[in-house]
Amino acid sequence: MTAPDLSASPANQERVLRERLQRSGYLIDPDLATTVWLASALQRPLLIEGDAGVGKTALATALAQSQNAPLVRLQCFEGLDLAQAAYEWNYGRQLMSIRLGESDNSGSEKVRESDVFSREFLLERPLLRAISQTGPCVLLIDEIDRADEAFEAFLLEVLADYQITVPEIGTIRATHIPQVILTSNGTRELSDALRRRCLYHYLDYPTLSREIAIVKTAMPEADTRLVEDAVQFVQRLRKEDLAKIPGIAETLDWVCALFQLGHHSLPEDMSTVLGTLGCLLKTREDRFVMGSDRLRQLVEGRRTVGVAENSAEQAKAAP
Repeated sequence: MTAPDLSASPANQERVLRERLQRSGYLIDPDLATTVWLASALQRPLLIEGDAGVGKTALATALAQSQNAPLVRLQCFEGLDLAQAAYEWNYGRQLMSIRLGESDNSGSEKVRESDVFSREFLLERPLLRAISQTGPCVLLIDEIDRADEAFEAFLLEVLADYQITVPEIGTIRATHIPQVILTSNGTRELSDALRRRCLYHYLDYPTLSREIAIVKTAMPEADTRLVEDAVQFVQRLRKEDLAKIPGIAETLDWVCALFQLGHHSLPEDMSTVLGTLGCLLKTREDRFVMGSDRLRQLVEGRRTVGVAENSAEQAKAAP
């Protein structure tokens, strides 16, 4: 992990961090910038929770780019085990070494077990690769909530001491502590032991002004009016009762689609908007409820009143 320049004030260090991330295409808010800086200064992992699409993974990518450091990514999933996450023995190479030793007629001793269970026969997976780096490195443990609870227990050694214990060899410690970012979409509750070892930040959807700035930074060639109209529409859309709320990535895709179609602002023809909604709505149910009339109301800034709300209002009005 790259330690902050302690000769500069914390405020200046945070400002430098924000500027470097901005040059890498990531606009970070002040609270998150403070937490990221503290994680670096304290050499602690950072756990970022939030809905899908709010920029958690993008932060780790931008951090690696801003430091000109490699990004080592561990994508978590159900059933993830030690061999896939940390290391695995190269059994083919071990077997070949044993056979070569047996066929050697020079009278040398047979290949010992310690000869084939050494570091050179280890296949590095993301965790071991990250702590084996000799320079700055960003380790992204993405969507930790998708892994099993048992996997969290193994992670504790890495997160607390930046080391991995291999029974046949011993403990492998990091020579250069990586900057560790864990992300979670909140699909299950994480263990207290994992949370205690990390600094924490909840990343919410950006405000209107920040999302406009993000889209303008990513797509400077798009018309300002198109960006502002599109982001305002997406912000209203997120308040609807959707199965999958569109994130920042979906906003960028939609603005890019409208720009490629030659639009300088939101189209007045709702059929055109409907044709591009595949960039924002990713389920059949969400696509079904968004008809032309409902879309027009969102474009004009009015939110549709649901059936339940209509029924409640009618019940109040009834004698």
